[in-house]
Amino acid sequence: MGAVRDLTAIQRPSSPFTRAWLFLDAIKFHESLFALPFAYTGMILAASGLPSWDKVLWITAAMVGARTFGMSANRILDRSIDALNPRTADRHLPAGSLRVMDVGLPAAAALALLFVSAWQLNTLALVLAPVAAAYLVLYPFTKRFTWAANLLLGWALAMAPAAAWIGVTGSLSLAPVVLSAAVALWAGSFDIMYHTQDRDFYEQRGLHSVARRFGMRAAFVWAKVLDAMALAALVTTGVLLDLAFPYYIGCAAVAALLAYKHSLVSPDDMSRMGFAFFRINAYVSAVVLAATVAALAID
Repeated sequence: MGAVRDLTAIQRPSSPFTRAWLFLDAIKFHESLFALPFAYTGMILAASGLPSWDKVLWITAAMVGARTFGMSANRILDRSIDALNPRTADRHLPAGSLRVMDVGLPAAAALALLFVSAWQLNTLALVLAPVAAAYLVLYPFTKRFTWAANLLLGWALAMAPAAAWIGVTGSLSLAPVVLSAAVALWAGSFDIMYHTQDRDFYEQRGLHSVARRFGMRAAFVWAKVLDAMALAALVTTGVLLDLAFPYYIGCAAVAALLAYKHSLVSPDDMSRMGFAFFRINAYVSAVVLAATVAALAID
């Protein structure tokens, strides 16, 4: 059982600027690097190049708003669980350095930004924005009743390329769905790996994950299979859109990055999980975007 924290000894910063900085740290704002490159990939594929600057602006704002809202909701909804988990007990809400209001108010602003951005893009984007927001609120609950929670997290990130495609075209087709599936599989893989660290805690608290349901070694096998499927979906996206050869060079680079990620961590040694999770995953999304830009540039 997690240690009981004396919240009375923790001072909440009085400066709004300090609280704003803590909020950005709490939601890992810098990790927008994971989602934005895939959103931009969907955007430039939909436009067969760079769309108008107003499209770029509103798609960026929508993605930032959606991710900020989703992460804020996650932090609020899971704060009691985080307080009991030794790995997460020092997060801002359970530690007391931020209050629910400090996270809830920016979350409301981020939700408004999402809706306004969708409205500025097109009708379909606006219609689907509440659906996306509802999913971002609901998926944190899934760890309470299904081991598939890790896979459902993947779809929270996977909305980015399809949503950006819709933002440009006002419609959806097979290629962005396949690209989104690649993101979902890739994100599900790293979420499975990351939450192997919490297997014992999940067991104690009756929470659910792939690692708890199938065991540690099986979880790493799941992660490898999902990454292989993600790579296949990336290649399929290129075939569907008849992309030029630089895109496939990017796919090969992604394969190398994923193989390297799996070489860094194992059920017996998770000491380098931080590097594998953060740095390499950022590289994957950036490589896909760069390869897509290069492929469109020579078409």
